[in-house]
Amino acid sequence: MPRRRVPAAALRRLAAPLDRLYRTFDHPESAVDPVHLVRRYPASEDREVVGFCAAGLAFGRVAAVLESIEAVLAVLGPRPAAFVRRFDPARDADALRPFVHRWIRGADVIALLWILKRMLAASGSIERFFLEGDDSAAPDVGPGLDRFGARALGVDLAPVYGGAPRRRVAWFFPRPAGGSACKRLNLFLRWMVRRDGVDLGAWSGLAPSRLVVPLDTHVIRVGRCLRLTRYRSPGWAMAREITDSLRRLDPGDPVRYDFSLCHLGMMDACGFERPQRDDRCPLRGLCRPGGRRRLRPPGPLVRSR
Repeated sequence: MPRRRVPAAALRRLAAPLDRLYRTFDHPESAVDPVHLVRRYPASEDREVVGFCAAGLAFGRVAAVLESIEAVLAVLGPRPAAFVRRFDPARDADALRPFVHRWIRGADVIALLWILKRMLAASGSIERFFLEGDDSAAPDVGPGLDRFGARALGVDLAPVYGGAPRRRVAWFFPRPAGGSACKRLNLFLRWMVRRDGVDLGAWSGLAPSRLVVPLDTHVIRVGRCLRLTRYRSPGWAMAREITDSLRRLDPGDPVRYDFSLCHLGMMDACGFERPQRDDRCPLRGLCRPGGRRRLRPPGPLVRSR
């Protein structure tokens, strides 16, 4: 069954309010966010290394996320890219072994740094490593993310895990082909590719038009409330559909709305399926707070990871 597009008239009604919301959040101190920790590093090579680690740990309570990122940054020191290039698990891993963030352990962060080291050694930067597997003719970054994850997890991890399984390092490299929304990878790409008051623009080789929204709980809620998607289950299909809807508002930069939509949800202002409905929402009157009764999935649902 083909997907039904959001009616053009409904999108036109959203354009001006979403632009106002975007401008409200388009400055560095608009909300507490892990991207602020990445911004403290002026060099692009450091920003991409710190950004990848920070985005990879961006799940859970904000305070806990920031604390965990700071713990990793304390080990990486003032020149994170240089640290990763010379990283030796036998010499440098002990400082990371006590690390715990939810189900991620120190060994998994050590394995991540080893993979990043191999990326830098092979391609010179994470950006070039990504672009080597990307297809610039593809409408979005989905195929590139698939190849990126496959190549990253092809790195020999014996220096880290020995003969043990890879364990949780695969968490940092989900793939759209498996149905994952790839929220943390898309968040990293947003930080690196876009440039405004929030995002850093450390990369130059990837077009913002091909980015996909980082799909988290807040974007799901607001996206369904605004009828940007008719999927109920989170996954790559939902992330692409929300992005496709936003692309009709801004073909060159659809993901620019992500930060404001996410933090609108974090403010608990969205009334989707909640008793207060949209009384506290800056977009009130444009959404369907009782969405569960009206929205229908367009076909088979996709599980996310």
